[in-house]
Amino acid sequence: MTESVNPPRIAGWLLLPLAWLIMTMLTSALVVAMYLSPLFNTELRTTLFTHGELLMQWAISLLTAAVVWVYSIWVCWIFCKRSRRLPRHYILWLLMTVLLALKTFAFSPVADSKAIQTLLLSLLAAAVFVPYFKRSQRVKETFIQP
Repeated sequence: MTESVNPPRIAGWLLLPLAWLIMTMLTSALVVAMYLSPLFNTELRTTLFTHGELLMQWAISLLTAAVVWVYSIWVCWIFCKRSRRLPRHYILWLLMTVLLALKTFAFSPVADSKAIQTLLLSLLAAAVFVPYFKRSQRVKETFIQP
């Protein structure tokens, strides 16, 4: 009979990156819903499907939001399972959020103040959590499951 190793619970400082992940996951779900909403409005749907360039931009934005949402759900899942793959994927996920914030700042018709706020929050999260996930002994001891 083999004895399984029980890693420490997810507690303490690990709750902050988990909360950031859950918040981003919920936000991306709302963004996906926002991009799907024109499909349920006849006037918006007609406008969308009669303008090819607009349709392409909408489809790329919807796909990007859906990928972020699905990847966030999966990273949350492996976080809660305490998978040893989590630190690498959490760091990739953080970098992805920074890239999306840069994209929003550069290309989206969003107020500059909101875009800068999103970018600064993403940069701050990456600046704090990347070193934590790379160097923390607690992370090394917690995320050990296959």
